[in-house]
Amino acid sequence: MLTNKSSYFLQLTKRFKKAATANSVILGILLAIVGGFLDAYTYISRNGVFANAQSGNIVLLGVKAAQGQWTEAFLHIPPIVAFILGVAVTETFKQPRFVSVLPDTSRIVLLLEIVVLIIVGFLPSSVPNMLVTVTISFVAALQVSSFRTLIKWSYNTTMTTGNLRTASQAAYYAIFKRDENAAYQCLRFTAIILSFLSGALLGSISTFTLGTKAVWLASAILFLAFVILNSESQKSL
Repeated sequence: MLTNKSSYFLQLTKRFKKAATANSVILGILLAIVGGFLDAYTYISRNGVFANAQSGNIVLLGVKAAQGQWTEAFLHIPPIVAFILGVAVTETFKQPRFVSVLPDTSRIVLLLEIVVLIIVGFLPSSVPNMLVTVTISFVAALQVSSFRTLIKWSYNTTMTTGNLRTASQAAYYAIFKRDENAAYQCLRFTAIILSFLSGALLGSISTFTLGTKAVWLASAILFLAFVILNSESQKSL
């Protein structure tokens, strides 16, 4: 009996220690909140341009171009380019010559996001919207490229279409096939989707209330994510 109890508590301890890894649900929830927040923030405060949802920017680019509104269409191109560059930078960091110098890019990405968003909050509304949206799109690309796995499944912290598809598929197998693993997956992805929605609501309300400085709330959430991730990294040393 004592052996069984010891084994149980050992397994419980191991699960707890894994709770704040780069692939954990709690970190995914915080990052998804920030993802929804930033899209709402830039859309409301920066002339209807998305920082994270490049599908939205591509659609709006096509709509404005079809209407002959070339100036408005052009506004959606720089964030797309910045996002591409952000992905390229992240992949560069993963190359062997950089891994030896920067072994843990996830923490570096979070720190960079925090600093950039703090700076963005200090920028007056007179600063061109293009500068802000391009900057946020770049760091959003760093985030989405650095945090790509939820437990063991691919997911996205800055947009939700793929997550919704995964949750729907898992729900189907959980309901009609009685698959417990699918139910587990569905619940986790539903949490991420609802977190993204919560972030969009928080971003909208705070931007209407606080203006451009509302982005500091996103910095605070990212700081919490950094503390959680860093504390777990220290435990594993």
